[in-house]
Amino acid sequence: MITTTVNLTSEFQSIFNTSQTPRTFFAPGRINLIGEHTDYNGGHVFPASISFGTYALSIKRNDQKLRFYSMNFPETGIIESDLSELAYDEKDNWANYPKGMLLYLKEAGHEINQGADILYYGNIPNGAGLSSSASIELATGVLLDGLFNLNIERLAMIQLGKKVENQYIGVNSGIMDQFAIGMGKRDHAILLDCETLNYQYAPIVLNGHAIIIINTNKQRTLAGSKYNERRAQCEQALSELQQELSINSLGDLSPEEFETNKHLIRDETNRKRAKHAVYENARTLLALEKLQQGDLNAFGQLMNESHKSLRDDYEVTGLELNTIAETAWEQEGVLGARMTGAGFGGCAIAVVEKNKIDDFKKNVNSIYREKVGYEATFYIATIGDGAKELTEEC
Repeated sequence: MITTTVNLTSEFQSIFNTSQTPRTFFAPGRINLIGEHTDYNGGHVFPASISFGTYALSIKRNDQKLRFYSMNFPETGIIESDLSELAYDEKDNWANYPKGMLLYLKEAGHEINQGADILYYGNIPNGAGLSSSASIELATGVLLDGLFNLNIERLAMIQLGKKVENQYIGVNSGIMDQFAIGMGKRDHAILLDCETLNYQYAPIVLNGHAIIIINTNKQRTLAGSKYNERRAQCEQALSELQQELSINSLGDLSPEEFETNKHLIRDETNRKRAKHAVYENARTLLALEKLQQGDLNAFGQLMNESHKSLRDDYEVTGLELNTIAETAWEQEGVLGARMTGAGFGGCAIAVVEKNKIDDFKKNVNSIYREKVGYEATFYIATIGDGAKELTEEC
């Protein structure tokens, strides 16, 4: 796996036929420790940026031409565009993400008056739900910021990434992914209030445990999934609650207030969706408290409850994620396990005693292969910094 700037530099020079040395930028992927599908419901999330992510290498050109190449999708070759041709184009495939960032940065008044050659390489598994699209957006953002001395405020860059996802690509997602990737901090998670964008860093002290990412290897595509449907169901539930309650989002409700007023939501399915959003928000705030107290066992229990709610009330798990989480719960040395990300495939995470990791992987994979028919992939998550330029070998 190519992850050094030296190897990527030689790839860049070969692909774009140049002797110039490109500048190298990196944006991580993210995991969400707890607080799933709460971001667009005005609740709290608790993500962390990870060591896997997207590298972006670039040099400026002397014309208006843009040339994009991804080592992850070599079959698409070099995708060409122009600074005057930044509209969404289906045939441009993955390159629509950087094109969207370019378009919205220009529309925001940032001066980008030369083209560029840009090479991307991501070591986030494709379709794993660790937020590779937001990683590409933020890698492009920091790259353009650096190449053209734009001095973009980080929150503004994060919001532009979200705008690309929502308006340019057409996925009605919240701000969590871009925020976690843009604001990540080594060995810390971020408690983010998605309604106000107030946030605080929380040190992750695992005391002999590690966070394991388990990829189901069932790919998921947000735009094609039922993601937008879940969002619409929550919006309908909120609208019915607002007929009698003065609230801006489901995140404004405590579980007790929800139970008192849930009769206002007429459709039973919408009621279940709203219940998840409310209870998950409460779990997320409690999770921060438990971590600050050093109570990892309680934190693990909250992870388990989160998965059950996503399975039973939000219904976004499926055979693969349920098999992994439910098998993980039975393993020795596991404090908690849950799906992470939007669901419908992708990844789960587990907090596992370090000296039990080998047995954990062997046992979970064996049962998973038996039930699902193929293997899962396991990674140890290292919590790293947010998007930035790399100035030395990585």
